[in-house]
Amino acid sequence: MVMAASETKFHVLAVDDTLIDRKLIEKLLKTSSYQVTAVDSGTKALEFLGLNNNDHQHVEVNLIITDYCMPGMTGYDLLRKIKESSSFKDIPVVIMSSDNIPSRINRCLEDGAEEFFLKPVQLSDVNKLRPHLMKRRTQTNVNKRKAMDEIVSPDRTRARYNELEVN
Repeated sequence: MVMAASETKFHVLAVDDTLIDRKLIEKLLKTSSYQVTAVDSGTKALEFLGLNNNDHQHVEVNLIITDYCMPGMTGYDLLRKIKESSSFKDIPVVIMSSDNIPSRINRCLEDGAEEFFLKPVQLSDVNKLRPHLMKRRTQTNVNKRKAMDEIVSPDRTRARYNELEVN
């Protein structure tokens, strides 16, 4: 079965140090027809994205969902690194945690997280992701259209021809 371009799967990077939570979020995402890459730390997420060594490989990730409490690098630290990256700053990031601490939730949302889910994550939570993905896809398509319009704009083409010297 061939998928139409509009039906292509969104790619989600899931980050959680706890195996059972990682498997749960992976299963929920796959059940909702997402392509999932799961890693067990913020450092491995940065490696996957190519952000830890300035080796910016082109990885097509549409959303990152990460646990807040992880050893080494917290989900908040990962959020900050992603939002500081010119390549990945527009990718929606969702934080999840079993701790319902309002100041933590607010800090994550203020610093760029799209959502903050309380664990255990449920299918109803995963259903909240699609609008963020669709919004980003729409923005990307609008930006591509603007770029194409600029390239083939008659004014731009005319200016280029006017600059040519005829001998």
